[in-house]
Amino acid sequence: MKLNRRASPALFEDPIALLSRARTKFHSWWLRATYPFATVGRRLSVHPTCILSRKTAHQIRLGSSIIIRKDAWLDIQPEGGKDIKLIIGDNCAIATRNVISACNLIHIERDVITATSVLIQDHRLTHEEIHHPNNTQGGVPGGRIRIGQGCWIGKGAAIICEDGELVIGRNCVIGANSLVTKSVPPNSVIVGNPARIVRQYDPSKKAWVLGAVRSGDTQAMS
Repeated sequence: MKLNRRASPALFEDPIALLSRARTKFHSWWLRATYPFATVGRRLSVHPTCILSRKTAHQIRLGSSIIIRKDAWLDIQPEGGKDIKLIIGDNCAIATRNVISACNLIHIERDVITATSVLIQDHRLTHEEIHHPNNTQGGVPGGRIRIGQGCWIGKGAAIICEDGELVIGRNCVIGANSLVTKSVPPNSVIVGNPARIVRQYDPSKKAWVLGAVRSGDTQAMS
């Protein structure tokens, strides 16, 4: 007897995987229906293990076609405010074990993709008082973070802003395990700890070049 090689792959899929997918779909529907988000678009997919407090949902704006995978954490600090502190645009994919911790404002524009274990944080805890435990010292006021449209953030990367505004220009690539604490112009590839530009698109030459573009023709961050 010949096997039907044109059979749908879904026929051979693990039933447990289908059950998990259905659980995620139901959980996502429940969030849209019952959590008081500032705004929430269509086709939201949030894994049930994602940590997200109902108390801070009103400070979050979510676009359409967003995927938030297993064990991600959308952290809003402190609880109880009214200002919008986290915006995630359309078509973004937040991968497994990502931590997005917003004290002031983190704006992730549309079409941004993150790999696993990424940290995005617009504040930090203080540690200067050596005679007091770190968990009693509070945090610095912090700043704001904007990640431009179409960026890709590699595994284990950390984007941390302690003051002012940190802007990652559109269509940037942030390498795995990079530490980003300063703004980056559009169309850049950055790697390392601390992160540095290793490749960038030069609009005057209409080509990619090694290192940072130093001419005055570099596009403004957007």
